[in-house]
Amino acid sequence: MTKILIARNLPESVVAEARAEFDVSYRNRPDPMSREEMLASLADYDGVLMTLGDSYNAEVFAAAGVPRARILANFGVGFNHIDVEVARNAGVTVTNTPGAVTDATADIAMTLMLMSCRRAGEGERMVRMGSWQGWHPVQMLGLHMTGKTVGILGMGRIGQAIARRCHYGFGMDVAYMSRSEKSLDHPATRYDTPEDLAANVDILVTALPGGAATRHTVNAGVLAAMQPHAHFVNISRGDVVDEAALISALQEKRIAGAGLDVYENEPQVPEALRMLDNAVLLPHLGTAALEVREEMGRMAVANLRAFFAGEPVPNPV
Repeated sequence: MTKILIARNLPESVVAEARAEFDVSYRNRPDPMSREEMLASLADYDGVLMTLGDSYNAEVFAAAGVPRARILANFGVGFNHIDVEVARNAGVTVTNTPGAVTDATADIAMTLMLMSCRRAGEGERMVRMGSWQGWHPVQMLGLHMTGKTVGILGMGRIGQAIARRCHYGFGMDVAYMSRSEKSLDHPATRYDTPEDLAANVDILVTALPGGAATRHTVNAGVLAAMQPHAHFVNISRGDVVDEAALISALQEKRIAGAGLDVYENEPQVPEALRMLDNAVLLPHLGTAALEVREEMGRMAVANLRAFFAGEPVPNPV
C-alpha cells in the first residue's frame, strides 16, 4: 500500500480520509519538520502531505539524493517554502490547495482593514487595561472606510475577492497593480507600479504570492509614496514587505496604521512592531476556520489520490 506521511496536525476528518486511501504515518505536531525529518520524508515515503514552514529547499533535495517520494502535496495555496524547480528536476510533483483559501483570506483582509482604520486593537487594549474613561466626541478618531479607495497589490483570486467586498460592501473605489489587465465585474483603475498605486489609495493591501520575485515589493519607497492618513494591510506572505521599513514608517507616523497577518520571519515578530499602537497584529489567521482547513485537507488528499491513480493532479504548481 502507498506510504504517505502527514507532516503536521490536521483536522481529524482529513486524517481519516487519508487513512482510508493510504498507509498513513501521522506526525501529529504543530511545529515544522526539522531538516532530518524532511530528509527522512523524502527517503521513506511515497508522498508527503506537508505545509507552510516545511522548507523543502535546494539543499534538502541535494542532501536527499534520489528521493523515494514522488509528490509533495502542500496544504495551502502558497508554496514559496518549496523549491519547485529543484523538486521537479528530482522527479517530485508539487501540488497546492487554491480556491479553498480565497474567501477566508479575503475576510481576514477586511478584518484587518477595519481594525486598523477604526483603531479597534488599540481600543480593546484600552478597555482591557481599565483605562477607558468613557465616550466623548473626539476619542480615538479613525478612518471611515466607506467610500474610500482601496489599492490591491496582486489581483489574483484573493485580490479579486477583497476588491468585491470593498466595492459592493463598502462602496469603495478599487485600484490595483498586477502583471496583466483584469476583467472584473466592477470598475477598477490599474496602476503600473506599486509606488503609483500607493500614492493614490487610502488603504493599500498586498495579495501577492511569496518568493524571490516579490520579496520586499513593499519597500521604503512604496511606503514613502503612501499618504499620511493611509493604512497598509498584508495578508499574503511576510517577505513581500520590508518589515524594517514598515516599522520605521509606523514609528515616525508617516502612515496612519498597518494590519498584518503575516511576518517576514514567522513566528518571530520584532518587539519594535509589537510595541506599536498603530499596528494590528494577528497570528496568521488567514484560513483559520475549521471548514476551510477541512476543505484544504480534502484538496491535498485529492491531489495525492489522483497522482497515485495515474491521473492528472487537480492542482499542480
